[in-house]
Amino acid sequence: MPEPPSVPAASGWRVDEARRSAALEAYELDLLRNSPALKQITDFAARLCDAPVALVSLVEETRQSFLSATGTDLCGTPRSESFCAHAMWGSEVMVVPDLTLDPRFVHNPLLVDPGVRFYAGAPLVSDDGIPLGALCVLDMAPRPGGLTALQHEGLVVLASNVLARLRDSRDGAAWRAAENDARRAALDSETRFRTLADTMPQMVWSTLPDGYHDYYNARWYEFTGMPEGSTDGAEWNGVFHPEDQERAWAVWGHSLDTGEPYQIEYRLRHRDGTYRWVLGRALPIRDAGARITRWFGTCTDIHEQKLALEQREVISQELSHRIKNIFSVVAGLIQFAARSHPGFAPVATDLRQRITALGRAHDFVRPHSPRSRPDAPQDSLRGLLTQLFAPYQSVVGDSARIAITGTDLRIDDRAATPLALLFHELATNATKYGALSRAEGSVTLDVAHSDGMVTMRWDEAGGPAIGGASDHVGFGTQLIELSAVRQLGGSIDRDWRSAGLSVTLTAPLAAFSRV
Repeated sequence: MPEPPSVPAASGWRVDEARRSAALEAYELDLLRNSPALKQITDFAARLCDAPVALVSLVEETRQSFLSATGTDLCGTPRSESFCAHAMWGSEVMVVPDLTLDPRFVHNPLLVDPGVRFYAGAPLVSDDGIPLGALCVLDMAPRPGGLTALQHEGLVVLASNVLARLRDSRDGAAWRAAENDARRAALDSETRFRTLADTMPQMVWSTLPDGYHDYYNARWYEFTGMPEGSTDGAEWNGVFHPEDQERAWAVWGHSLDTGEPYQIEYRLRHRDGTYRWVLGRALPIRDAGARITRWFGTCTDIHEQKLALEQREVISQELSHRIKNIFSVVAGLIQFAARSHPGFAPVATDLRQRITALGRAHDFVRPHSPRSRPDAPQDSLRGLLTQLFAPYQSVVGDSARIAITGTDLRIDDRAATPLALLFHELATNATKYGALSRAEGSVTLDVAHSDGMVTMRWDEAGGPAIGGASDHVGFGTQLIELSAVRQLGGSIDRDWRSAGLSVTLTAPLAAFSRV
């Protein structure tokens, strides 16, 4: 267990462990542990500091225990692993930008699991100067810049709220004294909150539990140019773009009905009369009975980012359209060359069909405008195969000649090319020599996946009888092997049954999509 540093406590005298233990025992910690009130504080601290983990930690003689935790299921650690055991002795927020560079912590097991790199903790010190623990935030990546001034001040404000909750846990005369302190702290916290909110770059607002807007920070009025108080109640929606108002009402109403977080992008009228894209977010604040007492929200101007994304999408669509045209040009050049060299015609036809298949696959996964987007989802294996098999399809009875069964899979542009080449070759060979060379022939492609592997089985039926496996290894066979083995990282098995060829592709599920 680390010894307390030889630094006097805030009141000018050292606090021994016996005195600290007595102070901790004076609080009703079981009533506070995992309480909604403290959970709101750690949730807000994590959001304010953009950190994955926030904790209210009380440091005991041999352990530190977490009264509230956001981003971790741990309820405490040995004191020897506690960063807060150091932070609580200071009078200011302790910030360690990179724990691996601090000799006090280089051997701390928490740097290995879960891999903590950044720490910032506001000390929790009782009214009589006894260090209790800290309100802290943790990150798994170092932060050379530490905290912003706003985050630093916010952590201090939230730490004072934690102390107010601790005071409230006392009973009897101590409870009444702590209650008075809490009222003063609440008033001071409200003043600090308004000061903090007015210095934030985002527009900040809050509402009553029923959604009545009763507070906006200075940034809101500065952005909209509206007179103070004119957007209270339900009047806020009138500042939205007319095309976004109904949608914004629906999303906000859903959050009020369900208590779910509010998030939406909409156009907000600027003071100059133009409309700018804004990201709106809000979270409910709940009391000890989990009832919503307020909603706190922010509006962030994302107009420039939105325009940049739209411009990037236009450029991406134009580039993909040009690539599609290149496929068409190459296919046309091959056809033109075949006319001039009749002996080249069979090879040219095969090559042109392969390029057309690649063009089909590219057209399916490329960025599209709302008008050009295909009906099937662009990350759908079934959608891609349906488009690839369209030239080979004709109806036999009540079913298509190539039937796709089993599970649909998510695919991306990386997998689309080898899949297009592989199944184009199988369909073309079936048309020339196999089941699809006869009117009554058919093919079934069944897709299944289990334990991270995908199995795709191609079964032909109703075609000419097969005498057995062929020793000839043509370009098409090599192309199938290239697609399945080298590009998808899988394997190909062929079964030359008398009823028709059966081909089984086995490949990792991860090869089909990066997600």
